[in-house]
Amino acid sequence: MDVLDAVAKRRAVKQYDPDFQIPEADLAKILDAARMGPTAFNLQNWRFVVVTDPALRKQIRAVAWDQAQVTDASALIVVCADLAAWTKNPARYWQDAPKEVQDLMAGMIDQYYRGREQVQRDEAMRSCGLAAQTLMLTAVSLGYETCPMDGFDFDAVGKLINLPEDHAIGLFVAIGKGSVPPKPRAGSLPKDEVVFTNCFAS
Repeated sequence: MDVLDAVAKRRAVKQYDPDFQIPEADLAKILDAARMGPTAFNLQNWRFVVVTDPALRKQIRAVAWDQAQVTDASALIVVCADLAAWTKNPARYWQDAPKEVQDLMAGMIDQYYRGREQVQRDEAMRSCGLAAQTLMLTAVSLGYETCPMDGFDFDAVGKLINLPEDHAIGLFVAIGKGSVPPKPRAGSLPKDEVVFTNCFAS
């Protein structure tokens, strides 16, 4: 599917066929595509928890406003971020570059992030958002429906998935076969309200 077609077709679908199982090969393609997404300094700070245990999915649903897609979608991916990725041997993010480039980037990473906790978190959340969009567009291109989700108790889900202390949850992405047609778009703001040239109007 053309990228623009996938963008136009993507809708937040909440009703899924609980009997449908996404082929492992397709799920692998979706996850591999997300792993090619951009991150600042190539930190690759996203982490994807693919929840397959039915009992765990039920527990997560209980702390996610009982939203059916948590258990009924074929795949539930908790998109997380390693907030401390910048400290974990950063030269390895540039392992295929020359040694002098590895050393240069490791120094730049340390200089940019050290002592700037809000920047660390902001960058991690941006990475999660970019990864989630890649997950969804790839899934749609393969013929699946998706739903991004943040309607859940983040702390409770963190405990259920054994989230490390230096990680944060960005959002869920549910993927599967929709059981009802997607609802039409509710409406878009006029272009002149959201697109500006050079600066905001005074």
